[in-house]
Amino acid sequence: MRLQIVKAEKGGFCFGVRRAVDRVFTCVGQPGRVFTYGPIIHNPDVVEALSAQGVRPVEELTQLRAGDCLVIRSHGVPKTVMDACREAGILIDDATCPYVQRIHRKVHESTAAGHPVVIVGEREHPEVIGIAGWCENAYIVSTEQDARELPPLEHPCVVAQTTTPPERFDRLVKLIEQRVTDAEIFNSICHATEERQAEAQRLAAQVDAIVVIGGKNSSNTRKLFELCRQSCPDTWWLERAQELPAQQLALHRKVAIISGASTPDWIIEEVFNKMSDIEVKSGAPENEQLEAVTEEQNSGELSFAESLEETFKSIRPGQIITGTVVQVTDDEVCVNIGYKADGIVPKSDFTAEGDVDLKATIQVGDPLEVQVKKVNDGEGNVLLSCKDIAARKNWDKLMEEYEAGTVFEGTGKSVVKGGVIASIYGVRAFVPASQLDVHYVNDLNEYVGQPMRLKIIEVEKSRHRVVASRRVVMEEEKKAKEDELWEGMKNREGEIVKGVVRRLTDFGAFVDVGGIDGLIHVTDLSWGRVRSAKDVVSVNQEVEALILKVDVERKRLSLGLKQLQPKPWEQAPDKYIVGSVVKGRVVRIVSFGAFVELEPGIDGLVHISQIANRRIEKVEDALKIGDVVDVRVLDVNPDEKRISLSIRDTLPKEETEQPELDYTPAVNENGAIYSTSEAMDVTNSIGDMVDLEQFEE
Repeated sequence: MRLQIVKAEKGGFCFGVRRAVDRVFTCVGQPGRVFTYGPIIHNPDVVEALSAQGVRPVEELTQLRAGDCLVIRSHGVPKTVMDACREAGILIDDATCPYVQRIHRKVHESTAAGHPVVIVGEREHPEVIGIAGWCENAYIVSTEQDARELPPLEHPCVVAQTTTPPERFDRLVKLIEQRVTDAEIFNSICHATEERQAEAQRLAAQVDAIVVIGGKNSSNTRKLFELCRQSCPDTWWLERAQELPAQQLALHRKVAIISGASTPDWIIEEVFNKMSDIEVKSGAPENEQLEAVTEEQNSGELSFAESLEETFKSIRPGQIITGTVVQVTDDEVCVNIGYKADGIVPKSDFTAEGDVDLKATIQVGDPLEVQVKKVNDGEGNVLLSCKDIAARKNWDKLMEEYEAGTVFEGTGKSVVKGGVIASIYGVRAFVPASQLDVHYVNDLNEYVGQPMRLKIIEVEKSRHRVVASRRVVMEEEKKAKEDELWEGMKNREGEIVKGVVRRLTDFGAFVDVGGIDGLIHVTDLSWGRVRSAKDVVSVNQEVEALILKVDVERKRLSLGLKQLQPKPWEQAPDKYIVGSVVKGRVVRIVSFGAFVELEPGIDGLVHISQIANRRIEKVEDALKIGDVVDVRVLDVNPDEKRISLSIRDTLPKEETEQPELDYTPAVNENGAIYSTSEAMDVTNSIGDMVDLEQFEE
């Protein structure tokens, strides 16, 4: 039977290596010479294949001249190399892995802040050399002894070579932290490397033997080999299919294929196809099936360029593609779209807003739907845009929620003629000045940059034109709140509430009671006569009032202020004792006497015969409205709300003259002559009363 093979899922070119090879392939055929700074990857077959295409690796910049193109490999280079190329006029195509570029930025920022840098990695590895070239005071830790020999450092930044095994990094960091103070640990290990190493360890425990494919100069391949050999002693490391130990493999039934990040797919397939022909010499069960995680490919002999070209998809302007984010900066997003060149989404084309924080919005590894704007932006990159896609999706979402009557959260963007432009889901919406508030708006600029709750009131779909209103939302929310408040007012008649006087009118005062306006009618302000509400209350005055009536349907609330005050006539007998002298003010004059106000709500009658110590023809001969006089209480009748008073009894006795008795018919307010009983009521037992018999005569 044939050998049972398990091919690792995480095999072949990693993103950074594939990106670097793609860059070289893009440069091939363009005018001028093309070089790579050192071998583009640690695989001699790939380097040889590129050399056949005219691409040669160099170690010194002196080998180049102005106008040459130099591709920087995924490991990156020191900053001095980049600067020297620019000074010499050498064209740079930077294929540094985005994960490595992130480390460069981090250590450069730490150096600028005056902090030392500690790099965990292999001292002679190109990636470590490149990282060290972006900072000062760098300390490289390759072994535990290196960590123990670190000098005391204050606030160092600790980074890692991207291919460092996580457990090794953690072990060395613990030793580093014993030597330094307040370290900033920046775990820069590539997650793809972690996944590849984790899978290698898992497979090593499941198979009889392992074949590790990769260049002998590849650091990540060597780490894979060492990890596999720890669990599976029968582990072979080879660069190409010709090195396959067929006889030894024939002694095993189940073998895994694991490849380093610098191993091209065509070499992996060549090894796989050759292993598939190996017959197992041991007595393995005949029914065992061949295992392979990835799909089988044709085993035909292809050149490196042809194999690479097969992996590229064709693209065209306007095409919509879903790619994977590989790098995020403050100004752009780099996307792998499976093309021979990377795709770049500028910040201005990410959303319609333009001021988005890219790093806070999207992360490396996120899927991203993009639209091709240019296949080549002049620097070998594909120019992409998310703006139109996002705008279409946002418009569809806006229309769907508009149909549902949604209230949107928008932001004022700018002032235009007649109103304000707001943004809702990135869609421009016009808010007329009359729709900004329930009141007149004097300065429209105060809404720019401010959040607004808006409702769409008009849509012109053909032009993607939207008109929105803030006022409608405010009115609806006010009505909803009022409805809720009125509902809460049910069955509250007879309760005492607190409120604030907001407005005075001729017929009363309007009081704000928890958001509802209630009316205190002028007749309910005081027990006494009230000419105007302002005589009793004032605007913004806090008052307590009694709820007299609630009409929820008509939204009317009637309140009373006087109802919370004692009724004057109930206390009159105790306050105005018969025989006592009190002060009062003349408020009304009639033919048979004068009414004197003792307090608001209580008036007493001074009969014309009790006004003076002499006979007077008319009340006006002795009194006028507004006079303040002393009066003696003659009688109090609270049930009929009557008090009889006398001014004459308060005058000095020596000034008092005996009045001449004369028949003078008593008349009421309407000019009619009182009956006997009415006259008795009017005089109400006034002292020196005219003899009833004489009155009747």
